Amino acid sequence: MGWISPRRLNRLGMLNMNRRNVDYIARYNERASYPLVDNKLKTKLAVAEYGVKTPSLLQVVRQQHEISHFREMAEDLGGFAIKPAKGSGGKGITVITGRDEDQYIKASGARLAGAELERHLTNILAGLYSLAGTPDVAIVESLVESAPSLAKYSYQGVPDIRIVVFQGYPVMAMLRLATKASDGKANLHQGAIGVGLDVGTGKSLNAVQFNRPVALHPDTGLAIDNIKIDAWDQMLEMASRCYEATGLGYMGVDLVVDANQGPLLLELNARPGLAIQMANGLGLLPRLRTIEDLKRPHFTPWERAAFAMDTFSAA
Repeated sequence: MGWISPRRLNRLGMLNMNRRNVDYIARYNERASYPLVDNKLKTKLAVAEYGVKTPSLLQVVRQQHEISHFREMAEDLGGFAIKPAKGSGGKGITVITGRDEDQYIKASGARLAGAELERHLTNILAGLYSLAGTPDVAIVESLVESAPSLAKYSYQGVPDIRIVVFQGYPVMAMLRLATKASDGKANLHQGAIGVGLDVGTGKSLNAVQFNRPVALHPDTGLAIDNIKIDAWDQMLEMASRCYEATGLGYMGVDLVVDANQGPLLLELNARPGLAIQMANGLGLLPRLRTIEDLKRPHFTPWERAAFAMDTFSAA
């Protein structure tokens, strides 16, 4: 896993923020599609029509008076996740992994009283975590149980996979591993590890934490250079299907591998960050141009995924 300096990445076709915003997001993303991906509930309903699985929806809390029924609904649940429908960057997401009488146990081991969770739901409805501070709804989903083959590499949090999809083609991918520094969240800015993945095989290529190279996970001590994602071709096809579901030309697709259900979509992002390039040690521009230069686009999600696996393979 060799370290590649930002200057060299520039020469390798690094996409910068301005160019991403003007040449790709503004050009290829219809404004009308934004509400669909900026709202997790709308995303779930839209992608379901295209055969893309998401964690099971247990409850939607839309009004303050519905909060009183929450504990009733959660009575028999071992674990669940509460999410603001219009939240971003993981803000406002609370993951509950167990119960101890009236105490809810978080992934970190911290305990919350039922009243605290209800207060959290009130804050979500008030728009505390929504993109523009507008009123929101809370969605309660089944807990993702990460596949053991990936879970062992992450500290507490569920590892997820970000795939950048351009014109329906998966062009670059990375695995995000939570650390103690990132508080068990797969957020690179907070200290999660970004592991570049070979689009052709789903194997790890390169890894960074705080934009510096790493070979071992700082908390689990495991080597990161020999990870392989199961059901990789299925994940790429799922990511590709999100193009038909949303009409977005440039987006980030976030997936997880559930131990029981296989690949699941967590969320979509119409403005995906650029750290995926550092994780891969490669710039996005050459791959985006390859797709732009296609004389004859592929019409099915599987054809696009297969083309990407063949064209962008590191082998």
